[in-house]
Amino acid sequence: MADQEDEELQMALRMSLQSSPPEAKRSKQWEIAEESVETRNRRLQRELMASAAEKRIRAAATAAAAAGNKTVSPAKPVCPREESRNESVPMAITSATVAKEEMSLPQLEKGRVLGCGEELSSVDAEQLFLMVFGSCVSKDVLAQWSNQGIRFSSDPETCMGLVQHEGGPCGVLATIQAYVLKYLLFFLDDFGKVKVNNPLYNLDQKKIYRSSNAASNNFASFTEDIKARALVHSMVEILFLCGSGKRAVIATIKVQCHDVEGSVADQNEMLAKALEGLSIASASDLQKILRVNTYSIQATAMHHLMEVLPVFQNRMGAILFLISALLSRGLESVQDDRDDPSLPLVTAPFGHASQEIVNLLICGQAVPNVFDGRMDLGGGMFLKGIPMTPEIGFLSLLESLNLCKVGQHLKCPRWPIWVVGSESHYTVLFALDPAVQEENELEERESRIRRAFDAQDQSGGGGFISVEGFHQVLREMNINFPPERLDNLCSSGFIVWSEFWQALLDLDKGLGGLKDSSGLMGKKQFDLYHFNGIAKSVSNGTSAGGESPLQRPRLCKLSVVVPPRWTQEEFLADVVSSSSNDSSTRETGIVELNQPPQPPQHAPLVDCIRTRWPRAICSWIGDAPSIV
Repeated sequence: MADQEDEELQMALRMSLQSSPPEAKRSKQWEIAEESVETRNRRLQRELMASAAEKRIRAAATAAAAAGNKTVSPAKPVCPREESRNESVPMAITSATVAKEEMSLPQLEKGRVLGCGEELSSVDAEQLFLMVFGSCVSKDVLAQWSNQGIRFSSDPETCMGLVQHEGGPCGVLATIQAYVLKYLLFFLDDFGKVKVNNPLYNLDQKKIYRSSNAASNNFASFTEDIKARALVHSMVEILFLCGSGKRAVIATIKVQCHDVEGSVADQNEMLAKALEGLSIASASDLQKILRVNTYSIQATAMHHLMEVLPVFQNRMGAILFLISALLSRGLESVQDDRDDPSLPLVTAPFGHASQEIVNLLICGQAVPNVFDGRMDLGGGMFLKGIPMTPEIGFLSLLESLNLCKVGQHLKCPRWPIWVVGSESHYTVLFALDPAVQEENELEERESRIRRAFDAQDQSGGGGFISVEGFHQVLREMNINFPPERLDNLCSSGFIVWSEFWQALLDLDKGLGGLKDSSGLMGKKQFDLYHFNGIAKSVSNGTSAGGESPLQRPRLCKLSVVVPPRWTQEEFLADVVSSSSNDSSTRETGIVELNQPPQPPQHAPLVDCIRTRWPRAICSWIGDAPSIV
């Protein structure tokens, strides 16, 4: 084995010394790569080196296992020349010296080939195209999905958001956006603490670096490098989620630059020109232009994705990422997830992303429903819903119209970020403070006390119990009334719920009651932000020269008040909700009680919010938030 390895290394060395004479300088342009002799020799050299490195790793892993050490042997990737760049580096890297180099914004080098990998088979290409678009897709729908990149907005107010120029791919962009916000808002400090290509969230270990404080609303402070790193982390996390934590498939397009000079913007413009003539109008087009790589280690997938990020940022980024997610899940597994696999994932006639696409990117399975778990229909038939609590959630306008029921898994995700679905568009709702997810403490205690009271009610639901049953409730709920108040409640020989409840509202929480020293009495107050990535005209700005309205995404801050359910009328009559002009409130989300009341406002987004917080009262400044 050692002789064969040495022979391979010597052959690689000989090939590296046999460089061809330099060609005449060509014009500066990007082309779809046709592999030259020199390129093929370099590729073969890398493959031989990768093979030798992989043999060393396997030999080391075998020796370590024999010695009793617990070592994970990396699986062989589909494209070893790509994964071998990091394959010889141990998985647990602690050196911080490589961090800045590996995750800086990608620079396009002379002669560099983006998108090396394996071709799809004709069978897979045909199945993939029919699964996504069906057999009767229109040119308009294909154009929508072929001209949408994954790129951040250039507008300072919305620079943390992905901008959408075409209808259709909003389901893909909104879901990626939700994951990007998770990293920008709650993992920002951790980018400097851990190795940058070491995932902050590991699907195997469920290790999360949580921040104890609310995130900042200074969205303009995010640098291009930070946003690129957050985007790559998000994309890799989604792909490994689709691959059940075992693999991620990255689908790209193979392009090459012969002689590149100038700024990154100039280089990206050349790349955009190279992609202009590409089409995905058929399965044969997919087979011709796609190149796929499979990774079993998240660090190597992140390294490769950062290298090819310019391809995803250009005009076909959205469809490439959708294809990557489908291949990571596996085409057969995707079809098994669905209730009706005969329908295309991109819905006709307008080319919207189906709920199956959104669910695939949220929870890793292309299930068509939004309820929890599975719904048994009898006779061995069932409908598939969301199997677990995901990182980010989902709210639907259709639920407010009683057309569906979103389960608790999606309503209460691990982070306070939700994709919001309307009849024709997907947007993102988020909070800066994870505490908005916490249940109302007083409402929860009220429910427990009421259940204990009803358990002692022998009147058939009349709402009163005996003195003996009343004392049992006090013991179970650890409620300690002063003697005089207790005697007053028991004086009639029976206890009515309304009188008992009023006494609890007057009893301090330390004695088992519900009296809140803050004066809120169970009322929740917080801020939410809504981001709509589609670029539309805004009323408060114009382009250069003032000739036309400014086209940009929209970000809206909402002040939310959620009254407790037992005093709804009281709080609806006296709403305290405005927090926009108080600097301390902008950071904490806490609204001062002495602020002047602001009348509640309504928009379709409010109906979506009320499916999560049922009595929510919302207000905002300026234009109403739009979910279309």
